[in-house]
Order: sequence, then C-alpha cells, then structure tokens
Amino acid sequence: MESKEQLLMELLGLTARSLTHLTASMTSMSFELLRSEDEVTKAAGRRMIDRMATISGGLDEHWRLIGELTGVHVAHEQIETIEEIQLQAPPGLPSS
Repeated sequence: MESKEQLLMELLGLTARSLTHLTASMTSMSFELLRSEDEVTKAAGRRMIDRMATISGGLDEHWRLIGELTGVHVAHEQIETIEEIQLQAPPGLPSS
C-alpha cells in the first residue's frame, strides 16, 4: 500500500494537471471570442486571457512545489494539454 504522503503527492499532481487543462481550454475559448465582430465579446475575451495568464502563473508555482516534493521537476509547458475534443456518434448512429 502506498503511503499517505505518496497518495497526497499524486493527488496534488492530478489536481494541478486538471487545473492546467482547464486553464488551457478556457484560454483557447477566449481566443475564439476575440474572433467575434462584437466589441463587447472581444473585450470579454481579452479580459479572460489576462485572467488566465494570472492563473497560469500561479500554476507554475504549484508545479514548482510539486517538483520539490516529488523530486521530479516538470515545467508547465511540458504538461500535455487538451487542445480539442471531438464528439463522434457511436457506430451505427448518424453523426449530427
């Protein structure tokens, strides 16, 4: 059985990874908002990108501390992020 400390370190890593994916997804969506012709929508996209940059900086600190705990240093840029999710119909069903 793994020690509680190891489990906690794993939990911290998984949580930070999920937050990194969420931040990347929201940033991607914010860039899509910038493509809008509506100025209010564009402004909202710019504000969200600024907020995501601040959150990303905090996540860099999370990864630094996780690296200190685990002895494995991973740069935020090395974390695989989800770029696009495509929904496909199950076999036999028409796609929408």
